[in-house]
Parts: sequence; structure tokens; C-alpha cells
Amino acid sequence: MNDSLKPRYEARARILKAMAHPSRLLIIEELQKQERCVNELTEMIGSDMSTVSKHLSVLKNAGLVSDEKRANCIYYTLRCTCILDFIGCVEEVLSANAEEHNKILKSCKK
Repeated sequence: MNDSLKPRYEARARILKAMAHPSRLLIIEELQKQERCVNELTEMIGSDMSTVSKHLSVLKNAGLVSDEKRANCIYYTLRCTCILDFIGCVEEVLSANAEEHNKILKSCKK
């Protein structure tokens, strides 16, 4: 790999790694709908607050979410909604894979 391109691919990989957890994907999808406080996200995910806070920290460090403290709660928002286009693409891959598996299963039953 060209040394001048390496930082770009490493930065991309950090963002993808930050997303690579089911709870963090749920957080991203929920924040697309509206801002949420830690307490709301904790209830949705069903984990303890420290775990959810860690997930939010990972997303924040990757630049995917921002936060704002208000009164006794920290509210999180999605910084770039375009990330949902990527998630939509992942869903298309899942669908295509399922179709291919169904074709294989049908051919096995004949």
C-alpha cells in the first residue's frame, strides 16, 4: 500500500471498527430518529449505563456522534446522517446473500 494512502485507509478502518458492534449500530439508528440522552439509550439497549457510556465514547471518538450536557443528562446526536446510507448498503448485501442462499437451498431439495 502506498504510504500516502495508508492514513486514509486507517482512518476509514477506525470508523468502521467503531460501528462494528450491535449496540453501537442500534445507537446510530436511534440517533438518526432524534437526539437521545444516555438514560434513554441505556433502557433501549438493556445494558448498564457504564457499558452504554463506553459505546457512546467509542462512537464519539470516531467522530460519529456529538454530545451536549443539559442539566443532569448528556444528550447525543448523530453528526453525519450519511452513515445511514452505508448501513442501507449493508442491508442490501444481507438481502443479496439471503437470496443466494435460498437459491442454493432450493437446488439441494431437487
